[in-house]
Formats: sequence, C-alpha cells, structure tokens
Amino acid sequence: MAKKISRRLRELQAKVEERQYEPMEAMQLLTETATAKFPESAEAHIRLGIDPKYTDQQLRTTVALPKGTGQTVRVAVIARGEKVTEATDSGADMAGSEELIDEIQKGMMDFDVLVATPDMMPKVAKLGRQLGPRGLMPSPKGGTVTFDLAQAIEDFKAGKLEFRADRTGIVHVMFGKASFAPIDLLTNLKALQETIDRNRPSGAKGRYWRSLNVAATMGPAIPVDFSALRDLKLSEL
Repeated sequence: MAKKISRRLRELQAKVEERQYEPMEAMQLLTETATAKFPESAEAHIRLGIDPKYTDQQLRTTVALPKGTGQTVRVAVIARGEKVTEATDSGADMAGSEELIDEIQKGMMDFDVLVATPDMMPKVAKLGRQLGPRGLMPSPKGGTVTFDLAQAIEDFKAGKLEFRADRTGIVHVMFGKASFAPIDLLTNLKALQETIDRNRPSGAKGRYWRSLNVAATMGPAIPVDFSALRDLKLSEL
C-alpha cells in the first residue's frame, strides 16, 4: 500500500524543481521548506561510489562543523582513576568506570557521544549490543578513543560529529538546524564535503560522488549540484 503523503509535504515538494540546485539556492530552499511544528534539523544525504562491504571502501570519520550543530551535545566518558575527575572537570555530562558500563548495559542511554580511554576499551567492548546499533561505540577513527579527554569533550560539544557510510554507500549527516542562516548551513555543508573528499577510501574507483540531497527533517529532498559545491570557495561568498 502506498504511503500517504501529507498535504503539507505535497505542497513543499511542489516547490522543488526537477534539477540540481546551486548550493546557496539549495540552502535557502531548505530553510523555506522547514515548516514543521518543531525545530527541524538540516540533513545531507550523499550517495558515494563505494561498496562498504570491502574494507578499503569504508568511510568512517569525523567532521568539525564550523557553525556548530545547533544542538546541546551530551558527552559521557568511560575512564578510570584520575581520568574520571579530569573528564568531569572538562565538562563531561557523566563520567565513570565499571559502574557506568553496568548502567549502559542495563539500558541507560542519556548521552549523544561516548568517549573512552584506550585502557578501558576491552571492558567497553562488551557493550557492542547496546552501542553498535546506535552508532555510539567508541572508535579511534571517530576520535572517541583517546587519553586527551579535555580536547575530545571540547570538540564534540563545539560541533564535531562522527559519521560513516551505510552499507549501501550513502552518508547521512545532520549538518545544522534549519533555522540557521543559509550562509551558515552552506559553511557547514562545505566542511562536510571537504572532509568526505579528504577521507576518500583507497579502494574507491571511478566517480566518487554520485548524488547529494539536502532536506529539513520533515521537508522534501532538494538535489544539490555537488560539483558546484566542490568548486566553491567560502571566502568568495
């Protein structure tokens, strides 16, 4: 049975023409199509020419969004000894050792990012079932396994995001709030594009970028001219 599309979404879809939009034009349209009754996020959906079932075609990394995420990010830290105090002093929303691992095992998930010190990773590994499906398992590539807790907490609170390509080679990233000024959204999207290009997997062959769509959480998909985005220099805006 076909999914019923609401009148609101049908009207918004009618605003999107069948063409690739210039990056700035797309950001403006995204803000105009965010008409839900709650503060919507701005999302990017990027189809890449990779097959993540091969290890040399996987993409998992972090991006520092210059204009932030527009969200309050809750950071939890698993460490031991003095590192727990260091984490709390550095602004972690919660920090602990085995007792925090036990709480997470019992279903406590009141955080957006989980950072762990390398010496705690053997113990954190048993949380795979809880953390894996939510994409919260700490990893060195994601910048979430480190002894430099103060820097990690500061970075994630300021707008650093971890992302990966899903099994079909598509990257889904929230790159701000739909209420941001279009220029701020474009600044964040440009940082995301540069990060994806910089971290191109060694096994990626042929055309790397296949398509780029942006959307507000409840808005229609807006196709973006990714070649124009890659050629863009923010200093020229």
